[in-house]
Amino acid sequence: MGQTVACANQKGGVGKTTTVVNLATYLALAGQRILVLDLDPQGNATSGFGLDRGTLERSIYDAVIADATLGSLIARTAVDGLSLVPASIALAGAEVELAPFQRRERRLARLLGEVSDAYDYIFVDCPPSLGLLTVNALTAADAVLIPIQCEYYALEGLTQLIATINLVRDHLNPALAIKGVVLTMYDARTNLSVEVKAEVRRHLGAAVFETVIPRSVRLSEAPSYGLPIALYRPDSKGADAYQALAAEFLGRDGRLPAAAPAPPASVTTPPPGSPGRTGSAAAGVADGPGGAS
Repeated sequence: MGQTVACANQKGGVGKTTTVVNLATYLALAGQRILVLDLDPQGNATSGFGLDRGTLERSIYDAVIADATLGSLIARTAVDGLSLVPASIALAGAEVELAPFQRRERRLARLLGEVSDAYDYIFVDCPPSLGLLTVNALTAADAVLIPIQCEYYALEGLTQLIATINLVRDHLNPALAIKGVVLTMYDARTNLSVEVKAEVRRHLGAAVFETVIPRSVRLSEAPSYGLPIALYRPDSKGADAYQALAAEFLGRDGRLPAAAPAPPASVTTPPPGSPGRTGSAAAGVADGPGGAS
């Protein structure tokens, strides 16, 4: 049976979707069978894999609220071994629609039972809230992965998230574990990033992954082309960081990563400065030390 990992943080803009898209990609390139569930009404993981949300006939909403099976909603991506259940804007009203349902916190857990044997890892990209969709993800998950941006306000939100995880453990999912904490958007040039990194490690210790994700213009650009960083700029600092995170992730689970194959030859990377699928999303974004990569 595959391991279900919910990627959650109620604070928006901490790199949650970026981590799901790119960690899942590198795990797939390392030979793992991966399914990504986009449970965020914004659908950024969906567009991050190149799917146009406007043309989707069905989404995860149809399984959570209606009677569609999860298997019927799975879409292929450009990454071999990685599949996606897309999101749509209809999810925005799902929490209200779920209110009268019996066992509403367990809707996603029931759905995952159909497909979990077919994958090594199932990643659930949660919305930036602690509402019913996130509670569904935490109830269905074996573990929760917590991205934390290296800024002060991220620390304040962590306490509330841990409290919610403990409530889910007490009432819905006693086996829920913390898979780990990923430090994101790290900029070694700022004292704040250095201090936040030290503070998180002091409080959470071994739960924090050694790999730190730098602030990177290439990571910011990649979603506008509908590509994970491994297919957009595999030679960038952001790509190196997520590849290292995937290796560490597998190492914690006692799985030796296979050698990652080169990106498919059919995927072409636009030259720097050229307009992407929706235009460059990274204008003016500062990169980590050593130049924009």
